[in-house]
Amino acid sequence: MSGGDGNSALGHKAFSRSPSHFTDRITADGRDGWPVAAGRYRLVVSRACPWASRAVISRRLLGLEDALSLAVTDPVQDDRSWRFTLDPGGRDPVLGIRYLSEAYDRRETYYPGGVSVPAIVDVPSGQLVTNDYQRLTLDLATEWTALHRAGAPDLYPARHRDEIDTVMAEVYEDVNNGVYRAGFAHEQQKYEEACAGVFRRLELLAERLAGQRYLVGDSLTEADIRLFTTLVRFDAVYHGHFKCNRWKLAENPVLWAYARDLYQTPGFGDTVDFDHIKRHYYQVHTGINPTRIVPLGPDLAGWLTPHHRGELGGRPFGDGTPPGPVPADEEVAVAGRP
Repeated sequence: MSGGDGNSALGHKAFSRSPSHFTDRITADGRDGWPVAAGRYRLVVSRACPWASRAVISRRLLGLEDALSLAVTDPVQDDRSWRFTLDPGGRDPVLGIRYLSEAYDRRETYYPGGVSVPAIVDVPSGQLVTNDYQRLTLDLATEWTALHRAGAPDLYPARHRDEIDTVMAEVYEDVNNGVYRAGFAHEQQKYEEACAGVFRRLELLAERLAGQRYLVGDSLTEADIRLFTTLVRFDAVYHGHFKCNRWKLAENPVLWAYARDLYQTPGFGDTVDFDHIKRHYYQVHTGINPTRIVPLGPDLAGWLTPHHRGELGGRPFGDGTPPGPVPADEEVAVAGRP
C-alpha cells in the first residue's frame, strides 16, 4: 500500500484515500465494548506516517505513555505491510506478532482492505480495535481524560471545537491529503490541481498564523498537531518526492517559524524521526522513486534555530504544563534527529 499509512488506494486517474474500516471507539463508558483501561491496549505506529505521528504526539502531550503502550514498526514495509523487524527476533514484545496484519486477521479473517497505522490493538485478545485515524486522537483527548497526566493540555476544548473542526477539515483536504493527491497523480492536470490546492491553503494558513501563535485560540490544539505532521515532512519528502515544489517550507517565513516553534515544543519534535520518514517514502513508493535512493538532504540543523514566535504571546499548554522527558525506550535514534 502506498501513502504512508497504508490507508490509501490508487485509482487509474486520481489518488483517493480509503475510509477506515475498523471504527470502533475506545470510550470512558465502553459503549462499543472497548472501555478505557490502563495497560489494556497497544498503539501501533510508524514514525514515518503523518497520520500515526498525530497519535504519538497526542499520547505524549497527554501523558498516556504508561497507560497506552507503544509499538513502532519498521518504516519500510514488505508485501505483508507493517512489520516489527525493529524488535528482537522480529516480533513485537507485547503482542508477539511479526506483522500488524496478524492483529487485523484476529479481528476479521480475510479482511480485504489495507493494513494501516495508527492502529490500536487489544492486548489480551490480540485483536485490532480501531484504525480510525481521524477519530483516534480526538478520543485520546476526550475519552481518556481519567488517565491523562496532571497538567495535560486540553487539545480539543469544547468552546473551540466548531472552529477546530473547520480548520482541520480544510487542512486535511488541501494539505494533509493534498500532498498525496499531488504525489500520486497519474495525470498532469490532476497533479497541478492538487499542487495548486496545497500551496493556496498553505498561503491562507500563513496569513492566519502571521498574527497568532496557534491555529485556534491561544494554546495548542488538535488542529496544530494535524498541520505539524505534514509541515515537518514537507521539505524532506513532499517538496521533492511528491513534487510539491513551488517553494520550500523553509522559504516561507511564517510557516517555517511556526513549524520550528512546534518542533521545539516538548511532545512534537522529540517524536519525529527524519530517518524513518525519508526511508519510508523514498524506498516504499517505487512507482515514484524506482531507484529507491534516499537523498542526503535537507540539512536538519535549521529545526533548532530561534523562531521568535513567543513574541506573539500564547500559552502552549494552556493552563497545563509541558510533558516530562521522553521515556528512554521511546527516544528517537540519533540518525533521525538534527
